[in-house]
Parts: sequence; C-alpha cells; structure tokens
Amino acid sequence: MLSIANYLPAKKKSSASGWISFNAVCCDHNGNTSDRRSRGGIKTNEQGWSYHCFNCNYTASFILGRTLSYKARRLLGWLGVSEREIELANLESLRHRSIHGILDDRQRTVDVLADIKFEERDLPPFAELVGSTGLHRNYVRSRCVPDDYPVMTQTSPERAWPGREQVIIPFTHHNSIVGYTIRFLDDRNPRYLNDMQPGYVFGTDLLRSDWTQVIVTEGIFDALSIGGVALMHNTISDAQARLIRNLGLEITVVPDQDQAGVELIDRAVELGWAVSMPAWEDCKDVNDAVKKYGRLGALITIMQARETSRIKIELRKKQLVKRLQH
Repeated sequence: MLSIANYLPAKKKSSASGWISFNAVCCDHNGNTSDRRSRGGIKTNEQGWSYHCFNCNYTASFILGRTLSYKARRLLGWLGVSEREIELANLESLRHRSIHGILDDRQRTVDVLADIKFEERDLPPFAELVGSTGLHRNYVRSRCVPDDYPVMTQTSPERAWPGREQVIIPFTHHNSIVGYTIRFLDDRNPRYLNDMQPGYVFGTDLLRSDWTQVIVTEGIFDALSIGGVALMHNTISDAQARLIRNLGLEITVVPDQDQAGVELIDRAVELGWAVSMPAWEDCKDVNDAVKKYGRLGALITIMQARETSRIKIELRKKQLVKRLQH
C-alpha cells in the first residue's frame, strides 16, 4: 500500500501528538504565497492519514477501504506521486474495504437522502494547535476538554481579534471541517463567535460505535466534557432533530438549569425525547457538573434523573422553574 510518509519533504518535524509538519505543498496551487514556515501538517495511522495546511487552509484525508477523494488525489500529486501510483493505491484501498466502510457509506447515503449535508469550511487564518502547556491549554483543561481533542488558537499578530486571547473549537461532520467556534478568554462581548451551518449538531463524530446512548446538551463545552452532542443554542431545529434521530441511539436531553433551558425542555417533550434534570448543587449546566463531580459522577446523575414520562418531566420542570424564581 502506498505510504504518504515516503513522499513528504526531507525537511520535516514530528510532534509528540503524532503530527508531522513541513513546508506545505498546496499553497502555490491555491493562489497563496509559498509556505516557508512549515505550516503543512499530516497525521498518519494504520487506517489512513489526515492533512491540514495552516497557511492556505487546504485539507484532505484518506481512510483505508474508501475511494481516494479529489482533494486527496490533488495532494498526492503535489507531493510527487504519479497518476499510476495514485490509481493503484485507490484500487488497493478498495480491496481492503471492510464492513465498517460499507456501513459508513450507507450512513452517508441515508444522510444525503435526509438532506443532512454540510459544506467544508476553512478555519480562521493563522489557526494553530494549542500547546501542551500555557494559557490556552490551561483554559481548555479547566473546562474538562479531553487533551486529545484538537483545540486551536490564533497566534499570529495579524489575527482578526488582536489583544483578545481565544481558543478555537473546530466543527466536524464525517471527519471534515464544516465550521468552528471561537471562545474568547476575557469577559468582554462577544464571548463566542460561531461559523455554524443550519442544522449542524456538534459532537456526532466523537460518538463511539459501541455506545447506545447520546446525551444532547446546549453548549459545546458541555458536550466535550461529557462525551455528548451540542445544539449550540436552547432549542432543537427540525434539521437537528433529524440528524440526532439518525444516530440510532437512545436520546437524553440535558438542558441548562436556567430560564433558557426551560424552552429546551418543552421542545424535547414535543419530540418525544427523554429529559434529565439532575438535582445538582451550584451547577448551571453539564460542564459545571463535570467540573464538580467528575465525568463519571455527572454521567451517573444524568442517567439516574432520566425521565421519559411527559407527566414526570412536567413536574420536574415546575420544580426547576420554582427553584429559579427563588
């Protein structure tokens, strides 16, 4: 099988997280100036590879068992791989096609038929992965974000928001970047800046194949800390409901314990979904609960408080509203 690592430039550097950085080969072909700062990055594993350029934001990926995409073919060509080698690699990949690849393709077909599709988007210019230490890493750890999630920041002086430290959370769907949110670390407004497509639900790519439950939260840090999905607001659009249903998992909605969360409860009841309102002390949302009780502790309380009866959900909602009024 063709190894992309054999075609990388001689001048390259490997990081502890597995990324290999080098002068990106895509920029000249996309109308940008040549990369001289090793802004191209690739990460490989036994099943394939993923490439991202932090100079012109070109992305491409490959998974064994799938057809080489147009963007992956272009990247291989720029790296010096011949057309014949690319075709042979494509054929070899299809010979390794597994049941998982077939199921993935089937799910993509279902998504298209259900009109669930998102266009690929670029990350903000000068976005780079945050380091293992420092201000940005300390912030995401304080929000209980797993260390292996690719949180980013803008480090260039030419960034769009000078003087405002920030972290960037990429949005993905089927492992393609389809948007992002910027979380500013100061107390000024706006605190968040989103590039989010209609109907998008954050976190679907993070769910594991052996899970039977999906926890639906409002905020992105709620989802990252508990391993759920995020709506990014306090309601559920029809398109989001369709996407979540297509996951084929048991659904539990966990609203924020504030007035806005009450609206989410009503929408969840309308959809016939289970709702959980744990009796947490001094916790406004899932992320607060994870910080206080730990991920497992928060998860246990969520499942213990899970209700499917409309009558019981209404009673718990009235209790929540009464508590908020005091």
